[in-house]
Amino acid sequence: MHPRLTSQTIWHLGADVASTHLDIAVHGDKAGVRRIANNAPAIAQWLAQVPPGSCLAMESTGRYHLLLARLAHAQGLQVHVLNPRDVSHYARGVGQRGKTDRLDAQVIARYLAHEHAQLRSWQPVPPALAELDSLLRRRAALVRHQGALRQSMGEDPVTRALLPQVMLPLTQVLQTLDKRIAQVAQGIQGAQQALGSITSVPGVGALSGAALLVLFTRLAQASADAVVAFTGLDPRPMDSGHKRGVRRLSKRGPAELRRLMFNAAMSASRTAAWREVYAREIAKGLPRTAALVVLARKLVRVAFSLFKNRATFDPTLHQAVKIA
Repeated sequence: MHPRLTSQTIWHLGADVASTHLDIAVHGDKAGVRRIANNAPAIAQWLAQVPPGSCLAMESTGRYHLLLARLAHAQGLQVHVLNPRDVSHYARGVGQRGKTDRLDAQVIARYLAHEHAQLRSWQPVPPALAELDSLLRRRAALVRHQGALRQSMGEDPVTRALLPQVMLPLTQVLQTLDKRIAQVAQGIQGAQQALGSITSVPGVGALSGAALLVLFTRLAQASADAVVAFTGLDPRPMDSGHKRGVRRLSKRGPAELRRLMFNAAMSASRTAAWREVYAREIAKGLPRTAALVVLARKLVRVAFSLFKNRATFDPTLHQAVKIA
């Protein structure tokens, strides 16, 4: 038990997550930061000392935070998984000097205590959906490495000649992953109809459809604006001083999802359903990239509407959905 806090107190807890250990701080407790192993027995033993209804926050780490999040949620804690960039900005804003695991745990606890009302609670997802999300993340990592290899080896004639040999095994792994992603997506309860609705949108293929299925299932009760914001494709105003009308993408969501939707928009821009929409944005004077981002947002909105209504794409109706 933390000496300055009682079992009747609702604790605001911050956890800095590493692969092998967790550093945990309680806001308002000057006793220090506690380190425990990042495994189920150690976490369960620690959770037994935490008052029910307490709040726990941690940064998203890809996968190392998931065990703590699941066990804490099952124990009845309010769990929040934070964007690391938000925590980093907050730490600088409050004048944190230095960066260590212990300091990070304390600043996460402080952030949670002061911003709790504005944070969205984390909820566990069904195992099949979690597996699909994990497969998409692993595939994204492989694609990033593939791109880095092309860039680094392509600059030299000798290594450029070796590039096909290097890429072949990676391409085969990607093909295997794609098959597994399709199998898992189809195996999720109710996913066959949902995927049919999502991929009926011209330009949205199997991979982007699977990524949207994960997103839409998690945010099924959210508004279309909230879903777009989660992708990071939402434009944010940058008005300051004499600058007016400047917009920048928030880029707060998963980068791989934005990449997939941008690729979907490129495909969609060449279809009869979306060619005129894309052309109108170009006619407004938007650069090609900006016009494709607008189209990507449109695809997300339309796909989300179809997902919620279990409907299929009707080219005569898509103009009614607002482009944001």
